[in-house]
Amino acid sequence: MTPTLAQRAEALGAALDAAGDRLPGTVTDDPRALLARVRERVGLSAEHTVVALAGATGSGKSSLLNALAGADLAATGVRRPTTSHPSAVVVGSPPGGGDPVPLLDWLEVARRHIVPAGSGLPAGLVLLDLPDHDSVVVEHRERADRLVARADLLVWVVDPQKYADAALHEGYLRGLAGRDDVVVLVLNQADRLGPAERDAVVADLARLAAADGLPRARVLAASARTGDGVAALRDLVRVAVERRESTTRRFGADLRAAAREVAAACGPVPRGRARATGTDDLVAALADAAGVPTVVDAVRRSAVRRAAGHVGWPPVRWLARLRPDPLRRLHLEPRSAAEAEATRTSLPPAGPAHRAAAATAVRDHVDAVLAGAPDPWVLAARERVDVTALPDALDHAVARTSLLPSTPARWWRAVGALHALLLVAAVAGGAWLGALALLAYLRLPEPATPVWGPLPAPTALLLGGLVGGVLLALLGSLAARVGAHRRARAAARRLRAAVADVARRLVVEPLATETDALAACRRAALTAAA
Repeated sequence: MTPTLAQRAEALGAALDAAGDRLPGTVTDDPRALLARVRERVGLSAEHTVVALAGATGSGKSSLLNALAGADLAATGVRRPTTSHPSAVVVGSPPGGGDPVPLLDWLEVARRHIVPAGSGLPAGLVLLDLPDHDSVVVEHRERADRLVARADLLVWVVDPQKYADAALHEGYLRGLAGRDDVVVLVLNQADRLGPAERDAVVADLARLAAADGLPRARVLAASARTGDGVAALRDLVRVAVERRESTTRRFGADLRAAAREVAAACGPVPRGRARATGTDDLVAALADAAGVPTVVDAVRRSAVRRAAGHVGWPPVRWLARLRPDPLRRLHLEPRSAAEAEATRTSLPPAGPAHRAAAATAVRDHVDAVLAGAPDPWVLAARERVDVTALPDALDHAVARTSLLPSTPARWWRAVGALHALLLVAAVAGGAWLGALALLAYLRLPEPATPVWGPLPAPTALLLGGLVGGVLLALLGSLAARVGAHRRARAAARRLRAAVADVARRLVVEPLATETDALAACRRAALTAAA
């Protein structure tokens, strides 16, 4: 379905809004000005059609206007250009009414001629005689350019001498490529040529127009002096006014051309994977820069130390507690969530190698996500990614990550209770043996000592408590190391998740915003250019 003029304008506006300041002004300034013109024109009289006669010095624009109107309304001359200010011929009142004055004010045309309907021109026509586009006076050329941009139907009047002038084709017609429906080329002063020459010039003019991107532009031969071809031009203007399509066609073509330029400036939507782009390398590099390996190793050693304080052999258990806690040294000991939010770690700053790896990973990720995007968009994305905020954000993420549980493991308590029982047995056996030794030393009669298997009961208690305690301590140490590795792996997963969250907030989401804006800009521009 072909978009309406309003839909095209809305789509182009959406594309420019999505582009923001990412695209250079050389791309967006003209489309923004065009949108303003379109919106202004749509708000003015829709019952009037503006037809502009444009041409070079001496082409006979004013004479042709007089011939079309059937009256001498525009001054003519042969020695120098006489059209320094535009003039307008307003024909009657169109069937739907409408006041032409606001439209003429918008066109900035002060010279106005009102002619009644039935003069050969259709009611609702606003016929403009423009200043010469090749005038040596800059102000004259600027007036012509402004009205060329605002007219609904453009009638370019050329003469046999200058119909192939580069100023016309390179300066104007090529810029109107794709607007065939609203461009008419009139070879004026055709009476100066013979029939064969006239046909050859008309054919050559059509060829040049096609080379300018206007293969379907209508080409007529006319003579304002003899009236030859004037009726055909008048009929063409009448049809355009009666159909009231020229405004939509002219500005619709302008919007299409502008939208194509915006879409081309956007380039293809990046195939880089946007949000789906793999972040493994990025997260790994940021984790190294955040000191995650150091923290994981500290978690493992701290878990071993804490376990040794509960499952070690009681007589030497206190030695484990004398060793400094690796996590406490990093300000990462278990604490409440509120305390963690306000805590900074004591991790050493990342070394040059890790910092360089992190910066490279961020840059590579940006390049992968925006692969194929235009350079201004890539630069805007790099500015949006706040690399300077990464160190603090990563440190905060590490500080608030739960690394070890604050309460002892249940099996530590069970082992501790068993250690206490074995220690009591050893102490009891030792005390029993000591009592027996004292009785023997004092030559007192010894009570009967029970025998448990091959050993006396007190000896069995002493040896059993000591050997059992040492073996239990060895088993507990082994189990503590296994548990410490498991807890270190769990902490590594939580730390990686915290680093991934930082990467998402500071890198992935800002890039997604850029790729979404790029996709929206190109999608809207293609809609406007459809």
